[in-house]
Amino acid sequence: MKASRKLLFIKDVLLFTFSAFGGAQAHISLLLKYFVKQTPFVTEEELLELNALAQILPGPASTQTLVGIAYKVGGLKLALLTFLIWIIPSAAVMTLAGIYFAQFDQKEKFIIILKYIQPIALGIVAFGAYHLSRKVLVNQISVFLAIAAAIVTLVLRNAYVFPLAILVGGMISSALETHGEESAIRTKLLSNINPKKLGYFLGLLLFLALLGAIINRTSPFSLPVRLFENFYRNGILIFGGGQVLVPLMFTEFVQMKHYLTSSGFLSGFALQQVLPGPTFSFTSYLGTLSMKNFGYGIYGQIAGGFIGVFGINLPGLILVLFIVPFWEDLKKITRIKRSLSGINAVSVGFIIAAFFLLFQPIGFDILSITLVIITFLILNFTRISPPFIILAGVLLGYLI
Repeated sequence: MKASRKLLFIKDVLLFTFSAFGGAQAHISLLLKYFVKQTPFVTEEELLELNALAQILPGPASTQTLVGIAYKVGGLKLALLTFLIWIIPSAAVMTLAGIYFAQFDQKEKFIIILKYIQPIALGIVAFGAYHLSRKVLVNQISVFLAIAAAIVTLVLRNAYVFPLAILVGGMISSALETHGEESAIRTKLLSNINPKKLGYFLGLLLFLALLGAIINRTSPFSLPVRLFENFYRNGILIFGGGQVLVPLMFTEFVQMKHYLTSSGFLSGFALQQVLPGPTFSFTSYLGTLSMKNFGYGIYGQIAGGFIGVFGINLPGLILVLFIVPFWEDLKKITRIKRSLSGINAVSVGFIIAAFFLLFQPIGFDILSITLVIITFLILNFTRISPPFIILAGVLLGYLI
């Protein structure tokens, strides 16, 4: 029974992987659809908590949330397998895009065909915002926190809004009900942490960062090693997901180091927007094209794609796999437990903000708005799977 549950989980991971358009804040709606409503692998509360944890940590929020769910379902092996299933398809496409960039003369046609994917993704976001708000926004404080988080996100649009808003929301809800912390739970938590294992995790993070920094300064080694340092370092620094990835990568790879041209960068980013999966797989394209532009052959370019996607994901993957095993004990501490309602409310605010941000490019196009509404109604009132809705959107873009 346990093995069949894992196989069912892997099947849903595959469905999620090929239907997850719209970025991290849109992905939470699909996570809810596949792993809570369709098959209850985790509860809504657990999903929100894992998503809030991912927002606090540096790295790709969707990847960390999905890996956290997998760890709860089947432990470390299933978590690592889920990670590979999630990142490989889009990373492979972006790697091929980097290899054959010069032959992508027809890329505009692909973008036109997939133009209705964005309103469908917006409908998915609307469904998630509506459903989760009914569950989470149960009092005036939670409503206030959600609205405040949405407004701050829309106004500032800064990477550090996400961890700061999560922190403030948790502090406010924790302060409303202050009780003594259970010292027994804290003692249990500390006793369950293996110091040697903790040393391995932290040591790996620090060693790779230090080694990469030394290599990057002295440059006695090959471009692949320096590329890994670039991606790994940015993986430690990026808070807030894919929307923060692009300006950081553009500044470093195009403006500072001239690994690739502005047109090459922007063409790859346009392609990434119409692909399902993690936004961070864009780094596969960057790594591939960087290697190509420095004269490496096809195998070197494939290695560049691998370096990009694993370098950017490794810090966040290490962090979430270290924290999730202790999360159940950690959240039992009173102050942390009381903070979760505020953290969940802020997470809903992020989803609301994502809705408005994704709505801006659509404008007041009647057909697109109709697609948003239809997608929302289908998800809310039927059991039709999102991949079928997305396929219909692709066909619509091809025919119209």
